[in-house]
Amino acid sequence: MSQLFYCAMAGTLFCGIFFLASVLIPPASSSTRRVLQVTSTAQMAKLGSQRSQRLQQRLLRMVRGLRAKIGLAEGERLRQRFLNAGLRGPGPVEKYFAAQMLGPVAAIALASFIRSNTFIWVAGLATLAYLAPDFWLDHAVKARRERIRRSVPDAVDLLVICVDAGLGLDQAMLRVGVELSISHPEINEEFLQINREQRAGKPRMDAWQSMADRTNLREIASFTSMLSQTEKFGTPIARALSVFADGMRQERRQRAEELAAKTTVKMIFPLVLFIFPSMFIVLLAPAVLSIGRGLAGLAH
Repeated sequence: MSQLFYCAMAGTLFCGIFFLASVLIPPASSSTRRVLQVTSTAQMAKLGSQRSQRLQQRLLRMVRGLRAKIGLAEGERLRQRFLNAGLRGPGPVEKYFAAQMLGPVAAIALASFIRSNTFIWVAGLATLAYLAPDFWLDHAVKARRERIRRSVPDAVDLLVICVDAGLGLDQAMLRVGVELSISHPEINEEFLQINREQRAGKPRMDAWQSMADRTNLREIASFTSMLSQTEKFGTPIARALSVFADGMRQERRQRAEELAAKTTVKMIFPLVLFIFPSMFIVLLAPAVLSIGRGLAGLAH
């Protein structure tokens, strides 16, 4: 009896404490609940990113070990292609080889479910999966070159303004890179890379030549050769940059005129294939219908 009494008293005391706590402690506000929700979501996202990074590191480590056993090494040409695409560090290279090694395996496994012409599908999809990283890398290189080519005239104009204002060439490059970091981030990366190489002790001409090798553009090669000649012969950098900027503007104008002249030839095919047939139908269809009605009336 006494044990039952003590259990009832303990239960009553626990229920009373719970009731007082629920009454006295105010409920969490909407802002507090939102903060807790955002915090929990951020923590879950952080845990998910950490898990994905660990899984990616394990996969890359496995691919690196397999590549070392096979003897598949990174060549100088492939390293230069990655530099031309703006991909630095060992991570992109390992992902490239992982895609080349695991892509055909996944393609073979996918093609094995196809019932008809299984061998042809396996060979075709495996070859395509093996060549897909090369296609992607070539596309990345071409896209980055085009973006840098479009940013060169603006960068040269800003360099002229900065040098005329009294800045040195290195400080002017850094300033121009900061100004173009949003609209043209690629030229900002190249200018920052030049600054890092010079701070590491690399000569200025060699740093400029490295930028020309990385970009592999005629405009950048002309720009670096102009800077090298200015540095070698001691000519005023502001005048040389002004002349080069004028040449770049004239070349851009000529390129625009060339593209505008090509549009007349390019418009022939859509005109002949799409616009002219529609015009003929709209103009001749009523006449054809009226002639048909007239002939039908004569026949009756």
